[in-house]
Amino acid sequence: MSALTSLVEAAYAAGASDLHIEPGLPPAFRIDGRLTVQPGPLAPKDTRAMARQVAGDALWERFLADRSLDLSRALAGVRCRINVLQSRRGVGLAVRLLRPGVATLEQLNLHPSLAELASLPHGLVLVSGPTGSGKSSTIAALVQELNTSRSAHVLTLEEPVEHWYRPSRAFIRQREVGADTPSYEQGLLDALREDPDVIVVGEMRRPETMRLTLDAAETGHLVFTTVHSATVSEALHRIISAFPADAQDGVRAQLAGSLQAVVCQHLTLRSDLGIRVPECSILRASDAARNVIRSGKLQRIESVMETGSEAGSYTRERYSRWLHGRSSFHIPSRKAPGKSAQPAEEAPASDGIPLPELSPLRRKGSPARSALDRALSRSDAPAHTVPPPSAGTGSPVFVLDDVEADAAAILSDLLKKS
Repeated sequence: MSALTSLVEAAYAAGASDLHIEPGLPPAFRIDGRLTVQPGPLAPKDTRAMARQVAGDALWERFLADRSLDLSRALAGVRCRINVLQSRRGVGLAVRLLRPGVATLEQLNLHPSLAELASLPHGLVLVSGPTGSGKSSTIAALVQELNTSRSAHVLTLEEPVEHWYRPSRAFIRQREVGADTPSYEQGLLDALREDPDVIVVGEMRRPETMRLTLDAAETGHLVFTTVHSATVSEALHRIISAFPADAQDGVRAQLAGSLQAVVCQHLTLRSDLGIRVPECSILRASDAARNVIRSGKLQRIESVMETGSEAGSYTRERYSRWLHGRSSFHIPSRKAPGKSAQPAEEAPASDGIPLPELSPLRRKGSPARSALDRALSRSDAPAHTVPPPSAGTGSPVFVLDDVEADAAAILSDLLKKS
């Protein structure tokens, strides 16, 4: 078992949602929203070896060019979304641990009325919230609801593919940005010629992606997508303000005409249950909501949700009251996957035409504790020392390697390709 696999196994067993690996620092687990630092710093050569192993030769070349890489892998039977990054200390990894399979709305402890969104014939459904609030899981649950209830052609555009769907009633195609299509924009242009009923856009970041997503929702497709925001009104404002001022009237009209729902979610720790549950604000499109969006008076969205309960809207306060009155919750297992457990299903490797280089740089150049202990013991020799805490403090002082050491190794790799 590799060091990275052992760390993932330990993090999973501890109930962590994320694992952070940085040279010169000990690994850190995010458990119930809090970052918990584990003992023992990791050497730069070890974190770099982890990154190279998980990336493979082809993707490692892309990382060397871009200094960043997004990918998904199954490690220790756990499906992981991984970002490999270059920092001043060297090569690190940020790993999001995904629970096995595709969770249902019920397993995510979401309101059952959200299942209605999977039966919509067309329009735009936005799932918003801050980073790490479970937006991708909610989208996946909606797709799974649709997969078991409708005969529809579903096309997903993701970066990277996080959840691998096993088609049931639906016909599902999944395309990974960077591997199967060069960009969200190209994938959306292609989608309009591929006869989808439902399009999933992993995330809207750039104005062109937003424009094409709105076009798809306006032309008779049901579109699920995510956007980073803290509130429903902020999600709508984020889309409108991404466009030039002279285009915003048209965007507001397009958004008002195509929007079906906005779900803004935050994860709230329930200490009595030992889990975090989604606490949502939900805006369901109504005449009042469309008028507010069309006029640009987004400050009135909250009052529209307060008066729109019959249409299925929920303010966060009303949703919180529903949560507190709920009698049963799904408690996910924190048991680490064993050797006999069914491994997480991997998406098949792409064997299509290699994509052109996307980066300018590339174009220029050619039980939990025991698992953690096993991972930390794999270094050939300790590269760091951790002095005892200073008097009067509760935090250890970390002695870090020269931050240039790993950067020099990467530069050497690049020069070999020149």
